[in-house]
Amino acid sequence: MASYTKNMTEGSELEHILRFTLPLLAGNLFQQLYNIVDSIIVGRYLGYNALAAVGATGSITYLFYTLCIGLSVGSGILISQSFGAGKSHEVKKYISNSAYASIAAGLIISIASVLASGTLLNLMNTPESIYSDAHRYMQVACAGTIAVAIYNWINSVMRSLGDSKTPLIFLIVASILNVALDLLFVVVFQAGVVGAALATVIAQALSAAGCIVFSFLKADYLKMSRDELKYDGIYFKKCIRTGVPIALQNSMISVSMVFLQRVANGFGDTVIAAYTATMRVEQLIQQPFSSLNAALSTFAGQNMGAGFIDRTIKGYHKSLKAMAVFALVMLAVFAVFSRNIIGLFVTEESVIEIGSKALVLSSFFYIPLGTIHTTRGLLNGAGDVTYAMINGFVEVIGRIGFALILVHIPSVGAWAVWGTTCLTWVLTAVMSLIRYKGGRWRSKVKV
Repeated sequence: MASYTKNMTEGSELEHILRFTLPLLAGNLFQQLYNIVDSIIVGRYLGYNALAAVGATGSITYLFYTLCIGLSVGSGILISQSFGAGKSHEVKKYISNSAYASIAAGLIISIASVLASGTLLNLMNTPESIYSDAHRYMQVACAGTIAVAIYNWINSVMRSLGDSKTPLIFLIVASILNVALDLLFVVVFQAGVVGAALATVIAQALSAAGCIVFSFLKADYLKMSRDELKYDGIYFKKCIRTGVPIALQNSMISVSMVFLQRVANGFGDTVIAAYTATMRVEQLIQQPFSSLNAALSTFAGQNMGAGFIDRTIKGYHKSLKAMAVFALVMLAVFAVFSRNIIGLFVTEESVIEIGSKALVLSSFFYIPLGTIHTTRGLLNGAGDVTYAMINGFVEVIGRIGFALILVHIPSVGAWAVWGTTCLTWVLTAVMSLIRYKGGRWRSKVKV
């Protein structure tokens, strides 16, 4: 049905991008909302030690999730470019074979991450006071990686076809369900951090299942013949080749986050709790940026597939301006309400004091952060996946390098954790703009 696809190769560039961004943003906000509610419930009902335990696993579980997300983004590039070029048969072959790639990756990563959970927590110098809760939470969260893989696959498919509304519907339902399950497992059943992890995994799985069923019933491109559903080594390998560089980018960024979490762990429970709270808030704030990233990626994919380079550039420039406006608004909000926001997560004054100041510090660097997302969206959509690995490497160098320098400056202390993030955003933004200005992305179309 036409209503379940959107051709973005004609009409107002910014209007297309913003119309596509808004449902993505709403969905991402709901997704982050239940992450935040999960943290609030854990922090309020189980204590700040439990919140620290959940936070101590976040960067590791994200590492495994992003491998699956990278594969789905890579497949989405191929689908959107084929769609823009009007190659319907190729669109369907990419959809079916990307599903096989995502399922296989999800299963392998789920098993490997559960088996490695204890070792990784030890390598991260996780404090003994929170190790037990962190281990149990991580095992359940990692076991659900297969649900994350499938969910991100169907989301990527529908976005590539220009439909950002269908995933939103099921994500809203999942968000409400997650809150209800959080309260049921943690407050009523008193299942501790395991209950919080179970609530998130179950909600994610149900969201994926509902979106898949609905999409196959309603979207023409998902109604395939037996031949189109068959495994095809050529399409399967192209999905892997396009997705792996993005998956590696995401994994390298996640490795750098794991390292930074280890730095935070070295400053004790109070700093870990403050870092966890600020990370939850910043994950929420990043959603407009990441939604714009995904919208611009689809826009660029369709227009580059159709050969409209000038139109792609116009969309990118207009997106940068929209991003800058949002970044400045958030700076003003955090300057006034940072203590109130951190106070939603914990009641301990020492945690609130550190967390509120960290939020204000980070907000001064939201324009570089937004520049990373916006430029990455353009380059990914154009098929410049080689830069994805370069980008990941830059973030690794930045987070590890800046952290090693800042922690050895006595006057910096625990602020090395947040200072490292801010400086890494600046470095990565500069490198992204250099890549864009170089122009190599213009000839990277994959179909």
